[in-house]
Amino acid sequence: MGKDVSKKALALHKKFGGKIRIVPAAPIKNREDLALVYTPGVGAVSSFVAKNPKKAREYTMKGRTIAVVSDGSSVLGLGNIGALGALPVMEGKAALFKTFADLDAVPIVLDTQDPNEIVETVVRIAPGFGGINLEDIAAPQCFEIEKRLIERLDIPVMHDDQHGTAIVVLAGLINAMKVVKKDLNKSWVTVSGVGAAGVAIMRLVKRYAPGAQVLAVDSVGVIWSGRKDLNSVKRALIDEGVIFAHGHGGLRDALVQSDVFLGVSKPGVLTANMVKAMHPNPVIFAMANPVPEIMPSEAKKGGAKVIATGRSDFPNQVNNSLVFPGVFRGALDNKVRKITDEMKLKAAKALAGLISKPTPEKILPDMFDTRVARAVAKVIR
Repeated sequence: MGKDVSKKALALHKKFGGKIRIVPAAPIKNREDLALVYTPGVGAVSSFVAKNPKKAREYTMKGRTIAVVSDGSSVLGLGNIGALGALPVMEGKAALFKTFADLDAVPIVLDTQDPNEIVETVVRIAPGFGGINLEDIAAPQCFEIEKRLIERLDIPVMHDDQHGTAIVVLAGLINAMKVVKKDLNKSWVTVSGVGAAGVAIMRLVKRYAPGAQVLAVDSVGVIWSGRKDLNSVKRALIDEGVIFAHGHGGLRDALVQSDVFLGVSKPGVLTANMVKAMHPNPVIFAMANPVPEIMPSEAKKGGAKVIATGRSDFPNQVNNSLVFPGVFRGALDNKVRKITDEMKLKAAKALAGLISKPTPEKILPDMFDTRVARAVAKVIR
């Protein structure tokens, strides 16, 4: 991120004191308005909702409001910067919800990183919301937190760093494989990074293309059954057949004859020479932010045919903001209680389908394409 952008962003946030406001939907201009919005009229609404809890979506903010929740343990590329550090990002998410899906969202940052406390806090505040968007919570705690909340709540819960990212990556990959004229179901996919996004990406890719050979590499090296340092999540990827055990080695070894590189790790781990060792016309998704695993110019030197990053200043931006507004819009509109893998697959296909003729420079729609949120929302049912 350039100094000019940083300076302008700081100035904007100081000028407005953040990015969101809460404004009343009903006017309060006189005593008659006040009597309806607040006392005494609101008593009738409270009594009605208490007796008819399923009607809360129609008579309160619940039907159109999302809680955007973070503990600040894994914020963007900044790491564990805590609750206050996470607040500007959560505000940004709330602003995008409103801009792209006309949903209200409330940023909630928690001054705890204990999974039990996070789960209990979210369960306690859930009655006021129609959905829970978890954000910037570090792995592996994020998997447990999301799972427990899904089990305990009757409203949709989604950790966007996992599933929003996975949906966008799969959508881009569907179109990228069309460009290089390869079958994903018969391809070798190497994933660098086995955190929240990496795990969700691998699971969704494998659901879409069961025949794909998926190999995972973390900061130590290739994940395989012989390693003694694997946590339960990484071990499950092997046991469930999501990834195949390739033996020891590093990213360089894992990429030999690979068709696709999916990077959700750190800057500079991929080189042009490593790209050259892949199958002809490889697909490179280098999504580390703000500096990708390899710069597009270097990837091209290595022979990459399709290159995507997480940045807006290069072609093919992979950003979960293409997905989460539409997912929750559809979930609330269609009273969905749980966002399933089938819905995620349909969302990826719908997003990919908005590009009728994919090219190396255009495999995903633009964030400001007004069709995006509607297309995604339509399949979340």
